[in-house]
Amino acid sequence: MMLKSASLGRNYSTGNGEFIGTLAVSAGEVDLRASVSDDASACWPTFGILSFAVEKPGSFSIDYDVPKKDVRFQFTKNLNMLERPLNLTYTHVMSENRTLLNGTLELDSANKLSANYEFYSGNCKLKYSYAHGGTTLEPCYDFGNKSLDLAASQRFLDGNLIGATYKTSSKTLGLEWSSNSKHNKNLRFKVSALLELAKGLHMPILNAESFWDFSL
Repeated sequence: MMLKSASLGRNYSTGNGEFIGTLAVSAGEVDLRASVSDDASACWPTFGILSFAVEKPGSFSIDYDVPKKDVRFQFTKNLNMLERPLNLTYTHVMSENRTLLNGTLELDSANKLSANYEFYSGNCKLKYSYAHGGTTLEPCYDFGNKSLDLAASQRFLDGNLIGATYKTSSKTLGLEWSSNSKHNKNLRFKVSALLELAKGLHMPILNAESFWDFSL
């Protein structure tokens, strides 16, 4: 076995804080991953969320949540449709008895079409993605809520990203800025804000994250 990667992270949201750690080990064609998260404000670590995963990149992954004793299966298949790459992902969460099927069709280098179908509820989401020159536009229609969600992002200055999302069903506006450290390429930052417009003028929900990646 060989250590593949590791990351440490801190997540601060309005009135809350969280520590996140991940360790991945390569064992031939499969990767073994352990993740732990905890309340960053606690005096002593309680390891409130601990999970293990077995993953074969581009094929399957099996995640086990220790506190919940829950298993999540995910299988991926790459196909060709009309001579275009088609990626299918099947996900099943045992505790929720929830099954999802996601498909992404790459029309060309700039345009993608994806659909997400939930078997239990019968809900389907259809998303179109257009990317050009660092700009990405993604309208998404939710057939269950009969609503249109919009997302846009722009990359600039070597790794900086500014993004915005708007969900018409809940009337929520999300803003996000992420960046790599100028002094250490393994250090990443992300700051986001969520504003519920239906509630009128109020303080947005703020969240800040920092991650230190170790790739070996």
